[in-house]
Amino acid sequence: MSASTAEAPATVTIPAWIARDPLRLVAAVLIAASTAWRAAITTRGYLTADDFPIISQADASSLSPGYLLELYNNHLMPAGRLVTWVTHRLTEFDYWPYATLMIITNLLVSIAFYRLLRLMLAPSWALLVPLCLFLFNPLTLEVSAWWAVGINLLPMQLAMTMAVSSQVRYIRDRQRRHLVALGLWVVFGLAFFEKALLVVALVFLLTVCLYGPGGPVRAVLTTIRRWWPAWLVLTGISLAFLALYLTGSTSSLRRPMSSAEVGTFVQQFFGQSLTSGLLGGPWTWLDASDGPAVAAPTVTLQWVSWALVAALVIVTLWLRRTVALRAWLLLLLYAGFAAGLIGATRLGSAFSGVAGLVPRYIADVLLVAAICVGVALCGLRRQDQELPAAVRSRPRTFGAALATATALLVASSLYSGVDFGTDWASKLGRDYLTTARDGLANAAPGTVFMDQPVPASIVDPLSAPWNMQSRFFAPLDHDPVFVTKAQNLWVFDSSGKVRPAWVKGVKAQPGPTPGCGYQLTGGRTTTIALAGTVTEYWQAVRIAYLSDRETSGAFRLGAGDAVTFDVHRGLNAIFLLVHGGGSSIELAVTEPAASFCTDEIEIGELVPQPIG
Repeated sequence: MSASTAEAPATVTIPAWIARDPLRLVAAVLIAASTAWRAAITTRGYLTADDFPIISQADASSLSPGYLLELYNNHLMPAGRLVTWVTHRLTEFDYWPYATLMIITNLLVSIAFYRLLRLMLAPSWALLVPLCLFLFNPLTLEVSAWWAVGINLLPMQLAMTMAVSSQVRYIRDRQRRHLVALGLWVVFGLAFFEKALLVVALVFLLTVCLYGPGGPVRAVLTTIRRWWPAWLVLTGISLAFLALYLTGSTSSLRRPMSSAEVGTFVQQFFGQSLTSGLLGGPWTWLDASDGPAVAAPTVTLQWVSWALVAALVIVTLWLRRTVALRAWLLLLLYAGFAAGLIGATRLGSAFSGVAGLVPRYIADVLLVAAICVGVALCGLRRQDQELPAAVRSRPRTFGAALATATALLVASSLYSGVDFGTDWASKLGRDYLTTARDGLANAAPGTVFMDQPVPASIVDPLSAPWNMQSRFFAPLDHDPVFVTKAQNLWVFDSSGKVRPAWVKGVKAQPGPTPGCGYQLTGGRTTTIALAGTVTEYWQAVRIAYLSDRETSGAFRLGAGDAVTFDVHRGLNAIFLLVHGGGSSIELAVTEPAASFCTDEIEIGELVPQPIG
């Protein structure tokens, strides 16, 4: 071997697939990084709000058509109910299976979205901008963290991405298999969320705006005529779904209380959520109790975001005027559809003040926004375009600008995600459930409870009756025992701690017999006046008494039904659950020779026994 040969430097070989398509490697790294980022935030939290009723309903139901097709808050989600039912059967209230499913599904959406960009856009490193805009968007963190949202919107995002991919392929080669795929993906989305009907609108608007030739009228007419089989399929699916949905749903339409309310919503939706979302915002958040935070960009950041978005629009119009104009028009049209739907169902309600700032209401719009930004920056791909030549043809200054913009976008998103993750990590429901489990594990045999709502901060009263403790704790393997009468009763306090029960409310007037109060003899009903009026509803009652023998008693509140209970010899107390109302009660014992004294009767709500 010669010296020259021995001293030759080693050759570094690059795998052929990387050399041939380096963008694929970069995209894979970005997708992996985005998935890890989302997983780190998601796993810090826990189930919250609507998650508990949805899981409780799965626990209480058999896998039947009635359960699968039952609406939840007017949402038809049979596939979501199926997934929840199966997942719950494997665990109790563990969060990790739900978090794992959301992260995996989000990964599938991310891969599908990258493939869509490669399919639609002219091959260029600029493709990384829309990819990062979607992968790292902090306004979609809620979708991959909150089960009740993710089970609706993650499949919808996947359906949107794959349906558009199928439509683009059908436009190019007219093969029926793409038409079949288009229909199946729309059905897939509708099986999880009725809002997936907007996928139909997206496919039509995207086809008109990006692939329909000529001016607006010609583009619409040509789109309808040229690709009519697609519209026939989508119209048939939409009508069939609406026929099913409308048979069981109630109208969610509301009337805004004022024009100012509408104006506030539009400004929030477009001027705060959408514009900041295009730049990795909102940067600052508003705490939303146990649920995820809502967007709350400051006034200064709003002005900055408007200026930067305007600059982005101007630059893209300068680069490629026609296609960029069509892309921005598509975004405005779809965002208008989405905003109109949210406005029509949320304005005029108690939540209308922040309706335009709720991230889940704009999650689908941001996916469309990423597509539109990509089209405006890269242009549409010709069927015969390949990547390497396009990458090499870009000036270095343009590439440096793109790299800088992409890095700033990711940094902005990561910054916004910090406070979101901190807020998401705080979960009252997790703390309440953990404390209650510990209390039940250490409770003495025979510990019983009387059913009442869990704190409103954990499950909203609007979810009644699924906000009741008997429903909330039912998915546990060892759930509490609930009764309607008990001599020794326990309650869960606001933190979930198991404590002896007490009743706080309206007391009986003091009795006339010294040392006894009201003295009852067997067979006679005594009417006892209350110190106030009790509202007619379900009430808890506590009666402390002294009896000289074993017997039974009967209690009636106002015109309600009489409730019987066992009377034990000695000094005792009894808790009862009764229905009724008024300003007096009736009390009796059955044993003729019995002597029963009470001067301590209180009617109202169950509370923990006072300490000391």
